[in-house]
Amino acid sequence: MATMEENFPRGGTRKTHKSEKAFQHSVEQDNLFDISTEEESTKRKKSQTGPAKAKKLKIEKRESSKSAKEKFEILNIESLCEGMRILGCVKEVNDLELVISLPNGLQGFVQITEICDAYTKKLSEQVAQEEPLKDLASLPELFSLGMLVRCVVSSLGITEKGNKSVKLSLNPQNVNKVLSAEALKPGMLLTGTVSSLEDHGYLVDIGVVGARAFLPLQKAQDYVRQKNKGAELKVGQYLNCVIEEVKGNGGVVSLSVGHSEVSTAVATEEQNWSLNNLLPGLVVKAQVQKVTPLGLTLNFLSFFTGVVDFMHLEPKKVGTYSSNQAVRACVLSVHPRTRAVRLSLRPAFLQPGRPLTRLSCQHMGAVLDDVPVQGFFSKAGATFRLKDGSLAYARLSHLSDSKNAFNPDAFKPGNTHKCRIINYSQMDELALLSLRTSIIEAQYFRYHDIKPGALVKGTVLTIKPYGMLVKVGEQIRGLVPPVHLADIMMKNPEKKYHIGDEVTCRVLLCDPEAKKLMMTLKKTLIESKLPAITCYADATPGLQTHGFILRVKDYGCIVKFYNDVQGLVPKHELSAEYVPDPERVFYTGQVVKVAVLNCEPSKERMLLSFKLLSDPKKEQAGHSQKKRKAVNIGQLVDVKVLEKTKDGLEVAVLPHNIPAFLPTSHLSDHVANGPLLYHWLQAGDTLHRVLCLSRSEGHVLLCRKPALVSTVEGGQDPKSFSEIQPGMLLIGFVKSIKDYGVFVQFPSGLSGLAPKAIMSDKFVTSTSDHFVEGQTVVAKVTNVDEEKQRMLLSLRLSDCSLGDRATTSLLLLSQCLEERQGVRSLMSNRDSVLIQTLAEMTPGMVLDLEVQEVLEDGSVVFSEGPVPGLVLRASKYHRAGQEVESGQKKKAVILHVDMLSLEVHVSLCHNLVNRKAKKLKKGSEHQAVVQYLEESFAIASLVETGHLVAFSLTSHLNDTFRFDSEKLQVGQGVSLTLRTTEPGVTGLLLAVEGPAAKRTMRQTRKDSETVDEDDEGDPAVVVGTTKKHTLSIGDMVTGTVKSIKPTHVVVTLENGIIGCIHASHILDDVPVGSSPTAKLKVGKTVTARVIGGRDVKTFKFLPISHPRFIRTIPELSVRPSELAKDGHTALNTHSVNPSEKIKQYQAGQTVTCFLKKYNVVKKWLEVEIAPDIRGRIPLLLTSLSFKVLKHPDKKFRIGQALKATVVGPDSSKAFLCLSLIGPHKLEEGEVAMGRVVKVTPKKGLTVSFPFGRIGRVSIFHVSDCYSETPLEDFTPQKIVRCYVLSTADEVLTLSLRSSRTNPETKSKITDPEINSIQDIQEGQLLRGYVKSVQPHGVLCGLGPSVVGLAQYPHVSQHSLSKEALCNRYLPEGKLLTAKVLSVNHQKNLVELSFLPRDTGKPDVFPASLGQPLVKKGERQGETEERNHKKEGEKEKKKNQERKEKREQKGQEKTQMLNKEKKEPQKPQAKKQGKRPHPESGSEQETVTKKQKKAAPAEEDDSGVEVYYREGDEEMEERSVPPKGKQTKPAELPRLQLSSGFVWDVGLDSLTPALPPRGESSDSEEDEQPQQATKKKSKKERELEKQNAEKELSRIEEALMDPGRQPESADDFDRLVLSSPNSSILWLQYMAFHLQATEIEKARAVAERALKTISFREEQEKLNVWVALLNLENMYGSQESLTKVFERAVQYNEPLKVFLQLADIYTKSEKFQEAGELYNRMLKRFRQEKAVWIKYGAFLLRRGQAEASHRVMQRALECLPKKEHVDVISKFAQLEFQLGDAERAKAIFENTLSTYPKRTDVWSVYIDMTIKHGSQKEVRDIFERVIHLSLAPKRMKFFFKRYLDYEKHHGTEKDVQAVKAKALDYVEAKGSMTED
Repeated sequence: MATMEENFPRGGTRKTHKSEKAFQHSVEQDNLFDISTEEESTKRKKSQTGPAKAKKLKIEKRESSKSAKEKFEILNIESLCEGMRILGCVKEVNDLELVISLPNGLQGFVQITEICDAYTKKLSEQVAQEEPLKDLASLPELFSLGMLVRCVVSSLGITEKGNKSVKLSLNPQNVNKVLSAEALKPGMLLTGTVSSLEDHGYLVDIGVVGARAFLPLQKAQDYVRQKNKGAELKVGQYLNCVIEEVKGNGGVVSLSVGHSEVSTAVATEEQNWSLNNLLPGLVVKAQVQKVTPLGLTLNFLSFFTGVVDFMHLEPKKVGTYSSNQAVRACVLSVHPRTRAVRLSLRPAFLQPGRPLTRLSCQHMGAVLDDVPVQGFFSKAGATFRLKDGSLAYARLSHLSDSKNAFNPDAFKPGNTHKCRIINYSQMDELALLSLRTSIIEAQYFRYHDIKPGALVKGTVLTIKPYGMLVKVGEQIRGLVPPVHLADIMMKNPEKKYHIGDEVTCRVLLCDPEAKKLMMTLKKTLIESKLPAITCYADATPGLQTHGFILRVKDYGCIVKFYNDVQGLVPKHELSAEYVPDPERVFYTGQVVKVAVLNCEPSKERMLLSFKLLSDPKKEQAGHSQKKRKAVNIGQLVDVKVLEKTKDGLEVAVLPHNIPAFLPTSHLSDHVANGPLLYHWLQAGDTLHRVLCLSRSEGHVLLCRKPALVSTVEGGQDPKSFSEIQPGMLLIGFVKSIKDYGVFVQFPSGLSGLAPKAIMSDKFVTSTSDHFVEGQTVVAKVTNVDEEKQRMLLSLRLSDCSLGDRATTSLLLLSQCLEERQGVRSLMSNRDSVLIQTLAEMTPGMVLDLEVQEVLEDGSVVFSEGPVPGLVLRASKYHRAGQEVESGQKKKAVILHVDMLSLEVHVSLCHNLVNRKAKKLKKGSEHQAVVQYLEESFAIASLVETGHLVAFSLTSHLNDTFRFDSEKLQVGQGVSLTLRTTEPGVTGLLLAVEGPAAKRTMRQTRKDSETVDEDDEGDPAVVVGTTKKHTLSIGDMVTGTVKSIKPTHVVVTLENGIIGCIHASHILDDVPVGSSPTAKLKVGKTVTARVIGGRDVKTFKFLPISHPRFIRTIPELSVRPSELAKDGHTALNTHSVNPSEKIKQYQAGQTVTCFLKKYNVVKKWLEVEIAPDIRGRIPLLLTSLSFKVLKHPDKKFRIGQALKATVVGPDSSKAFLCLSLIGPHKLEEGEVAMGRVVKVTPKKGLTVSFPFGRIGRVSIFHVSDCYSETPLEDFTPQKIVRCYVLSTADEVLTLSLRSSRTNPETKSKITDPEINSIQDIQEGQLLRGYVKSVQPHGVLCGLGPSVVGLAQYPHVSQHSLSKEALCNRYLPEGKLLTAKVLSVNHQKNLVELSFLPRDTGKPDVFPASLGQPLVKKGERQGETEERNHKKEGEKEKKKNQERKEKREQKGQEKTQMLNKEKKEPQKPQAKKQGKRPHPESGSEQETVTKKQKKAAPAEEDDSGVEVYYREGDEEMEERSVPPKGKQTKPAELPRLQLSSGFVWDVGLDSLTPALPPRGESSDSEEDEQPQQATKKKSKKERELEKQNAEKELSRIEEALMDPGRQPESADDFDRLVLSSPNSSILWLQYMAFHLQATEIEKARAVAERALKTISFREEQEKLNVWVALLNLENMYGSQESLTKVFERAVQYNEPLKVFLQLADIYTKSEKFQEAGELYNRMLKRFRQEKAVWIKYGAFLLRRGQAEASHRVMQRALECLPKKEHVDVISKFAQLEFQLGDAERAKAIFENTLSTYPKRTDVWSVYIDMTIKHGSQKEVRDIFERVIHLSLAPKRMKFFFKRYLDYEKHHGTEKDVQAVKAKALDYVEAKGSMTED
């Protein structure tokens, strides 16, 4: 009590001095909106006196109502003044200004220069530079719609029309200039703009003189991530920030922009706000002072009064406000002169930093009849009530057409008016209305209402040089450009048009977003009766319309229509006569009548003609004659080709020769075959069975697509919309392609839209990638709208399948090839020999060809032979790596004949040319290699036989799109199923491709097979080589150096011949590291000797006898030794094959080479030794230094001379392989660099060396010091320095130990190498990695081939549940320290100990496991056993043979024992005591052998065998400690149960164990005959008898011991008899059986328990049920679990059982079952909040936050109202613990804003924030709580908590501050009671 007195002194101790009271009063007087004292007193009196004083009050009310009405008058433009601070919302963002919505329906504008000084400075920089700055963001990037901003009115102007406009500023210098640096306090909410980005954060301009504000980067991170989409803040970005701390009297301010800090910031008295510096947007706590129909007056921050008008009351609470009610409000505006403060109670404003969400009104522009008036304000306007109940507002100026016509009486509440919604005020969430007749009757109200091509009326506003402005509506202006003022150009438009004239215009273009309207006054266009073209789709061929000429070019005229649609009139269509110079005949702006020839909407291209069709009247007469012979839609006809046009064939329908058109795309179902047929069809050819698609104005459109023809023939084509049903599959063709989808037309003329979303199963980026116009498709009808005659279609393959994929694929292929065969027959009718030859050539033919030339890309062209113009070529791939020369004869096989480009593609691959004659089976599957790709099919060759096979690339008509990753490539492997076994006329077998998964990637050929990539020549050399020369080898020449390259110098000789000097032919002795080519300078004259000639095309050196030698590039030498000699060395030019030249170099030889380049991809240095000899140095052979290997380009310069050792020829034979680090032989003891190719966890690394050698590094050779994660730093491709340990195998054995690779460093070796058992001494301490956990102990690897064993007693000082815990705590690869106990060299056995006393390291199991320590006796028994083992080793051999015979028999018995376990018999129990402690060897062995039949041999003999010897018995007698405490029979680990037993821990950690010891084993049975054979002496029998008696007395003693643990079923039976209702005992009994894997017995015990436990003990019974559920979950089936669960639900409270099962599922990670169970619970127990909360927690733990949020919403819908707060607070707690703390805070905040007096919720919120939040957040919440108006008792509780918190976490100063606040509270309460 004393402490409470001290902390919270009782009230009434201190009275307020008069002076203080006076001060308060004077401050209040300062406020304009203060309520008079009389009023206050009347209010109080009324509450005291009741009805008696009501009369007097009415009179007073009347008087005050006048002033009140004025006070609550809503804002209008007149009431604004410069310097007024006001809150606004961004309504529109334009490039140069912001439109801001202000309260009460006002709006203002912010110029781009009024954002902030830093932004304006950047703008001026940009203007000065005249190019955009990178880091300058535009206004739309900085501001988003709905954002709340604090503004200050900078000026009030008057527009040209006489309207007032409000200019605002957002510049913090203006908004916050009312603040001084001294006034800044922590917790203040300010707005600022980013002025620059510094190293550790942002400088923010808060506009306070003398204060520098800084926002640290870490504080900004969350904001950047959540609000800014991860982009860093830009200069000028507008921020709401909270002051975190103030230093140096306001000189330096630290800010935070965290969402939680900003949204909860509240202005408090401590922050010393005054009416001079109060800012809009601050949230304050206020008290309602007075309630009137027009609004409220509020009292806030103790002294100030403000007004809330009716627009800013919280809509849901209107009419519920009462005097003295506590509310939270937001400051809307502060008047600088009158100090009037306006506030808002709307929830949207009470969370600063949050944008407004309702930004528009759905009925914008709607005209409403009979809207009732709600209220009228003489200076501002009137409010109306709309039909949906929402309020709307009309400004005074919009209430009538003019000031004179205005009648205030018409706006009494209840009167109705006709009005139109013209705008929306975001700040008030109100629609703005207008009652002006002109606005209501306006034809167009918004730009959106105006469509291109429409006729509109307007009035002329003004005429400017750039055109005439016309007013079309209240807010709409349009521009008529000068060209469009009349049909001809006008010089003086002002003579024809006057301001105010009414004009009728036609709309050319309307862009509502940019508010841009362009119109024309050209008379012809306005009066035109022809259809207007407003989009490309409108332009159908044959359409006639009016347009105007946009540009005249020499190739024709560009004519423009409406909405920016334009087309081209080509020169030949300008007139019937030829027009040589269009620019003379036509002029820009001329109105013309055109006919559409053709239009491609997808490409926005249109062809037009000025040659109009003949007179329509005459045409009609012609039509009537033809009608008799007309072709009907859907009819099949024969046609004759008349002529070819650009897009198709002009044909005549036989027999009446009716003209018709057959487009190219309609010639075939296969997109690629259309152009092919078009190309080969000639005038005069006849086509049969062609379908008539459409007929209009004598224009007949035909189609020859087989799919459509068969559809129409089969009558499957619906003729009208009524026949179409959703789900139907129809065949049609693509009519047009739009961005939003594809229009498909069907034969009968019906069409539908396939939207982008259901066009394909694949993601559609661009519609034109997937389909082409005219393509045949199958469509599935998804929706039909008969009224509008529309249907929606799906083109997805999944919806439109036509049966089996393989069958369709084959059908398409055979159709495609059949059509191509038709093309061949068309070709064979031509006269040309070339075309006839091509028609006869089919794939698979083998030809004898002569090579003409090899092109630069590596492809080969063959000579035409007898057929002129025949082009045969083999690509680089099909050259198959063969060396080919001009004139060479080659056999080649035809792959494909290209009938358009007239080329034949052939291949030189041997396996194709020499096909194997093997009989193929139909339907057999083969591997094949793709050889050629066409658009819709591919040609492949069978790997086994070389036959050519065609297979379709598409399996469906719609299947035309492939992602790049899905596309096949030449050389790729595929799996094909043959459908034909004989090549038909096509020369190809037909097949179907298997699944794409069976594709294999193309094998890259070795370098020898491809022309090397270095072979591109030096351009300098190639130029000028056309000249012939007469030089021969040995000639001396002079020339000038033209250019210097790293490895050669280009020289110009006389006659302009170009020659080359190689770096190796410049000096006789080349110093290593120098660049010989640098010795020569450009322009220098040199004398050289010709030593060879190089072919221009192949770069091969040619012998002088070669006919083309005269066209070679001479190879020169300037070596002094070469020049001096008369004799000279010629390059070895006779051997064509470079491998011949390379053979002269032997491995180990040293050569000088010159670096040509570093190949980054192949990772080698390319060098040249001589002009015709090249070499490669693999990167790994360049150095032993990692530094060099990392940056080879720094060490090696191009052109540098290097001394290298020849390692051998490269696999390609064309290059020498060299090394800079000596001969790379990889012999034992050599150190070399390798590259990691594979990391095998817990085993080691695989390393590759150049030339394909592979080595392995064991985990023990990775480092001289082992670590827990030895392979962590190794990734594939990492370069490592290796020491070769052994080369005995194909795979090298390597070591990365630095003691091996860098022996000179003499680094410390923590873990020595152990390569054999000889390296180990007894007693040594070693480290090793756990290899595996066996039934007899833990195997630990000590070296690559050395394994030691630690038996269980030496693993840990705790007694273990053997493998269960070991597997968990000793995983494979764990690093352990072990002591060597013994080494047996003969048997190769090492015995280890991990015990702390041996190793000096902590125990391998954490003490926290709570495992009991092993008893001393047990350990002792073990040590002795080890001694016996040593003695018994001699007898082991005898036992071994006996054991092997028994093994089989033993296994069978063990299995039987496992099935039927007998209760232990007493005689056996007697023997047990005499056994050595661990399981006797033979028993242990049979069990381990049974478990590990497949274990490797080395582990089988790892020294675990223990022997049983008859003679050992006496020794064991002696070792028994006194008091008869003999070692217990070897037991298996049991479930350790303490008294505080929690069931669900138990079963999870159980694993099936070995049979318990008591229950016999083959070893005992086998030993009985053994013992019987040997007769016992009398002394022995006596001894046995004594032992038996001792054993009996020991057992009796033990049974009497109360602390004894039960060890057998009998023990448990005794215990459960004595305490039948104890569930713990029953559970221990079950656990006892489970350890022996006796599931049935455990079940039986559970059933007994359920029958035995009294029905009153509900909890005890439930424990057993839960145990049984656990047991079934782990060991039973789903069925058995369900049965037990259903029974448990009947016998217990169902909810408890459900919840327990859900927990069991969750713990055993059966999340799906748990989820299903929770869903069942939600249906059955939907009124139980516990279920909802549990499910929410379950989802959060699974990381499904969104699902958890939905569960909370569902819970609130299902549970009664009174539970809501609890549920919400519980979910918030869960969010804090498991989810997102920010969301949790938001939930608490929302709950507390609705239920501010729920102290329990406050209390939980405080607890959670203390646990998970910052100190500042905790203090903020305490501050809010202690300012609540709650009962004193509750307040005392919170003050006490606050004090306790500060005592723990705060300073003495903080504690005193809390006490002071408590004192203030007590005094305030005291003074109130006095009053």
